[in-house]
Amino acid sequence: MSSLIRKVISTTKAPGAIGPYSQAVLVDRTIYISGQIGMDPSSGQLVPGGVTEEAKQALKNTGEILKAAGCDFTNVVKTIVLLADINDFGTVNETYTQCFKSNFPARAAYQVAALPKGGHIEIEAVAVQAALTTASL
Repeated sequence: MSSLIRKVISTTKAPGAIGPYSQAVLVDRTIYISGQIGMDPSSGQLVPGGVTEEAKQALKNTGEILKAAGCDFTNVVKTIVLLADINDFGTVNETYTQCFKSNFPARAAYQVAALPKGGHIEIEAVAVQAALTTASL
């Protein structure tokens, strides 16, 4: 069996893990980013302002992890959005499009019973560490 290199991606510009997991893991050229909540990395607390501000912070945290891997939001190919209230879907979309402007990644969104620290939103992502060209099928 051939082997691949597994590299842990970590940055102090995003919150550290609050459990036994890594901020992100790179395998070959695929980056798996753990779910990011609206936590301020300097205070370890959720940012005030509800789902909109938490979404902005979760995306900012994701962006910092992407930077640590030499990437940005254009490298993201899949996201999963977890919401404490699915009625926040439209509000989150407005914030989401501030980072994802075109060639949107595939995405799933779910309402969940609860999120860490009582948050309103959590976003996880999968990105590819390569220049991507978009083509239509």
